[in-house]
Formats: sequence, structure tokens, C-alpha cells
Amino acid sequence: MRPPPPLSAEPSQHGAKGTADLLARFGLHPDKSLGQHFLVDPNQIDRIVRLARVKPGDHVAEVGPGLGALTAGLVSAGCTVVAVEVDDGLVEALRAQFGTNDAVRVVHEDALKVDWDQVTPADKSWAMVANLPYNVATPLVLDVLDDVPQVKSLLVMVQREVAERLVAGPGSSTYGIPSVKVAYWATGELVAKVPASVFLPPPRVESALVRLVRHKQPLYDEPIGPVFELVRAAFGKRRKMLRKSLSGLVTPEQFAAAGVASDSRPEQIGVEQWCALAKARRLAS
Repeated sequence: MRPPPPLSAEPSQHGAKGTADLLARFGLHPDKSLGQHFLVDPNQIDRIVRLARVKPGDHVAEVGPGLGALTAGLVSAGCTVVAVEVDDGLVEALRAQFGTNDAVRVVHEDALKVDWDQVTPADKSWAMVANLPYNVATPLVLDVLDDVPQVKSLLVMVQREVAERLVAGPGSSTYGIPSVKVAYWATGELVAKVPASVFLPPPRVESALVRLVRHKQPLYDEPIGPVFELVRAAFGKRRKMLRKSLSGLVTPEQFAAAGVASDSRPEQIGVEQWCALAKARRLAS
């Protein structure tokens, strides 16, 4: 029997046929419970790397690398990649392709539980570039913004509706808690839509690429904890006016001091006003 052909980690080898061959070689099937949809279009991989604005020598964290298509693209661009993958079989496939490549470190962990200070040491500046599994996208992005300041930028592929929520502004029907959290930490924009046809298997929804760039200096003096105590309370009753949803938390005098109309609804309030409310509470305590 002939030995199997050696594995290639070139982006061009991760098209539809190459992906199917890799899945067969390792006895794998896309796991719906993990939101696995593998990129099989080399042109899309090139576009993601370009939109991420990474350059040779950059340090990149990739979550959910799958079979390594985007990983290979990032390595071809000269990046050093830490690829965090939870699936046992995919970890085996990744290590078979990249195990001898000093530019790639495969970390077998759940990205929602991993110690990011170990995975992305704070003595370096990091970018996160990832085709995120849909089921972890929002909590992962918000956790990284909250807790991993060494990640200075994110270019992530997510479900289009999630992308719209992340970058929505006040007054939008999609504006909510994730939108406020992103605006507190970063500047965000939806930079491209991605059709289902570039994935194996194709998802039933449209995807989009979102770029988030962390503010170089904190823009707001109020700590995030007190600010988001108010944000969560208000959006928990988003149909109510703030004087109702924040009753017991913010007094009429504090609304006045913050310059926020108490008859506003949460989707009308920008991050500056949320911070002003938190400040008014703090100064009154």
C-alpha cells in the first residue's frame, strides 16, 4: 500500500477538494454543535488576511482554526500564529500540517476558558484574526475586549446579524449591550459580507467580517463595571423608559446631573451618556 501523500499547509491546498480530503484523511466530519463551517475559498482567505492589515512579524491569535486554511494564509503573510482549537480531531490535523513550523503554535483549549495571558503574552502586541464559530462569537469578542488588552485589533468573521449588533450605533434597531461594549473599548466597522458558498458545509446564514481596533488610550474615565450595571439593567427592560428600567439605581437628580433625559429608552443612549450616568451615581454616593 502506498503511504498517504505528505500534507501541505499552503492556502491554495485548502479549497473544497483539499478540505474534503483532509476531513477524510483524519476521519472527521463538521460538528454542528461546535458551529464548524470550513473556509474553502482561497480568495476569501486572501481577503481576510488583507483586511486584517497584518504584516510580516505580527503576532496573531486565531480562534477556531479548523483545518488550518486561514492559519496557512496568515503564515504566508509572515505572521506568527497561535491557533486555539477545542476539537480533538482538528488539533491532530493542525499539528500534522504545522507541527514542524516554528511560526505556528497549536493550543488545544476552549477559547472561552483559556488563559489568554499565557496564550498571548502581554509583552507583545497581538491581533486576533478568526473565522469564529457562531456559537461562541459574541461572548468571545466581548471577553477579549474586557480582559485581553494586549489584543489591539480583531478581524473576525461572524454571522451577519451578530456583526451588525457589534458595530451598531444609538438609534439602530440592532443596538444593544454588545454595541455599547464594543464602543467603550474600540472602534468597529463591518468591512465585508461573506456568502455561504465559500464554506463547507455552507451555513444557512450570511456571514460578515468585522474589524475592531482598540482605542490607543481609554476614552472614558468610568470603570466598565458600574457602567455596565446600568447598561444591563436598562436593556433588560429595553421597551421601558430609563426612569422605569433604572428605578432604584439612578435618581432624577442623577439623570439631571448626567444630562440624560429620563424618558429616553436604552437604544437611544450612547456610551458617553452611559458613562455620564455612572459618574453621576458615583459622585452622589
